[in-house]
Amino acid sequence: MKVFIITFVMFVASSAAAQSLDPNAPSPVRNNAVTGRIAARDLGDSRLTDHYYALTGTPGDLLITVQSSNLNGDIDVFTAGTLRPLLKLTVYAEITTPVTKGIYLRRREDLILRVEARSPNDDEGTYRLFFGGSFEPIIGGPDIAETETPTPATETPVAGRKTKRVSSVGARIEEPEPPVTEVAAAPTPAPTPEPTPEPPVETAKTPEKPAEAESEKPRPAPRSARTRRPAGRRTTVTPTPKPPPAAQPEPEPEIGPRLVIETNDGTLINRSMSTVRRVTIENGQVVVIGKDGKIDRILLVNIVRMSISP
Repeated sequence: MKVFIITFVMFVASSAAAQSLDPNAPSPVRNNAVTGRIAARDLGDSRLTDHYYALTGTPGDLLITVQSSNLNGDIDVFTAGTLRPLLKLTVYAEITTPVTKGIYLRRREDLILRVEARSPNDDEGTYRLFFGGSFEPIIGGPDIAETETPTPATETPVAGRKTKRVSSVGARIEEPEPPVTEVAAAPTPAPTPEPTPEPPVETAKTPEKPAEAESEKPRPAPRSARTRRPAGRRTTVTPTPKPPPAAQPEPEPEIGPRLVIETNDGTLINRSMSTVRRVTIENGQVVVIGKDGKIDRILLVNIVRMSISP
């Protein structure tokens, strides 16, 4: 009898897993059973509670059995690399009968399981997940509860869209005014000085001759007058100032989901999915191909965390 009690206690303790509220750090599933609890919300608070788990499936049929109590919501399964939906199962507070569904996998896949539900009353809700078939537990690495205290995930506002925050009882919380950004004034070009007008140049005059001499000698042809510029005087040319260079347009902010890969040597890849062309797994490596032609290759054994999230 003592051996049976000890075995039952060890089974219950091993079936419990840390409940992660962060989609970027899901709790790893280390055995074929997971137990979770969802506390009741305040009166008037209609938000749902999300729990995230990471598991692995091998080629074949992966079986997932769900048994819930006093919960309304959904249970979804996605691929870890591309967040492609594979399974959706709805739970109701009035139904406590276990429900089993299967997923056929053609190859080994890292999966993300999300429990998104809430209690319809003031009592907490519970759920149990059982895994079978081609399920493979995750071995190695610390649980979230061993490293940090999970905190509720907050929504990141999308650029160009206004969001409203509410308290636990549904009251609206005013958003703070955005800081005023000072715009630097463009430099005013210096005025161009006007050129100084030059004084008129006098023409050389031919001296007059006596009337008698003019009658005795033939009159020579008049010479054309030449203009002379005073010696030592130069015209100063003021260079025209160059216009200020046009301001370069600021690059558009990166929006949408982001790819985050963290390795055990401290390397962190954080890129917007709008700059990524393809993410694949080849020969035990994660290959990230960017739209700019850059290719990153990371060994799977060195990856501590990999996620694609808003």
